[in-house]
Amino acid sequence: MRAALREDILREALLGGLWRSVEVVAMTGSTNADLLGRGGPEGQVLVAEEQTAGRGRMGRSWVSQPGASLTFSVLLRPVFVAATLKWPNDVLIDDRKLAGILAEQSGDAVVIGIGINVATPRDALPASPVGPQATSLLAEGVKVARDVLLVAVLRNLERWYRAFREDPDPARSGLLAEYRTLCGTLGRSVRVELPGGRAVAGVAEDIDTDGRLLVREGDAASLTPVSAGDVIHLR
Repeated sequence: MRAALREDILREALLGGLWRSVEVVAMTGSTNADLLGRGGPEGQVLVAEEQTAGRGRMGRSWVSQPGASLTFSVLLRPVFVAATLKWPNDVLIDDRKLAGILAEQSGDAVVIGIGINVATPRDALPASPVGPQATSLLAEGVKVARDVLLVAVLRNLERWYRAFREDPDPARSGLLAEYRTLCGTLGRSVRVELPGGRAVAGVAEDIDTDGRLLVREGDAASLTPVSAGDVIHLR
């Protein structure tokens, strides 16, 4: 599981469709920052064995253990519409954080950074003072080679991105339905901490076509849309 990622094997498996280039580096500060800085055509994949300045939402750091995590970014250039997507993108297993996603825009380019805890032992996982505690595939009893996982993630990302490019409407493309199906927040009691110190508390009932979480506060007749904030799942 800790074998070094082989750039030649990844290229052979991925190049020819959406992905135009695949580069593996031993260490960098941030794969997102690197791709945003270099620009160029969409379809670039940059993988780092170690990130020293990985970032999550709201300036939080993403700790990656060399040889035990997948930290990579892809550069896309979708056709933009007048929309802002800032919804938190965490992958959870039983309320433990397995992966994080950070999308950043510069001009007509979007870089999507993804961090997945793959083979980090449970006792080596970083403690989180806020938000869900970290976990890894290994800690959850799943053993998988990182190159196999990387190929699977990128192939699925390509499939959904192609659907989005053909029809950017999230409902018609199927993206919204898929997100709703996989979203563990829906139906739960939540507290959403908003920028500026405000908070919204209630039941998360839906996600609208703008990607906003719709929360019913108490017995309110209408739903409160939340476009940005930290969601806390309440017991």
